Amino acid sequence: MDTAYLAAATALLWVALYYLPVGSPLFRLALPLPLALLQLRHGWRCALEGLVVTALLLVALMGPIRGPLVVFPYGALALWLGWCWRRRTSWWLSWGVGSLIGAAGFLVRVAVLSVLVGENLWVVITTAAAGLLEKLAGWVGLAAGVELVQVQLAALGLVWVQNVILVLALHAVAYWIFPRLQAPISEPPDALRALVALDPL
Repeated sequence: MDTAYLAAATALLWVALYYLPVGSPLFRLALPLPLALLQLRHGWRCALEGLVVTALLLVALMGPIRGPLVVFPYGALALWLGWCWRRRTSWWLSWGVGSLIGAAGFLVRVAVLSVLVGENLWVVITTAAAGLLEKLAGWVGLAAGVELVQVQLAALGLVWVQNVILVLALHAVAYWIFPRLQAPISEPPDALRALVALDPL
């Protein structure tokens, strides 16, 4: 029963992320949590079944391309975080690897969408960013041009930093909410305790 309900909740969050014009940051933050909660309660096998059910439901609702994209990175991130939290591993491990999973999932989504639209979206993104950086360099007074490779490396760094923030926020939300659902996660390290000690709920 838990598998069906939490898989359906994940699918609804994914549909809302795609089609609702507002609330996307909250939907992104909530997406991995139902399947991670499922793994905390019932183990990795139920979580994997929940991810398969979610993907099949989204294939029926959104088609064979957009539906399975929920796996990258939200499904994979949910399985990883649930595995770490169930075993009470250090936040440094779950946070560090989770941020890499999130960044890799973003690149997978860009690659799939590039195939769908017939254009390399990563080159489009980095070319636009290069133009912006050159304008900023001109305003600051730097004459040297910005190379595309440098822009791509900077873009990859920004994608990773965004996922570092997202995965830390996921840890904080789970640390606040999951104990109320009888599924507590591991305690934060001392260096991060001040960031999550204030419980907003």
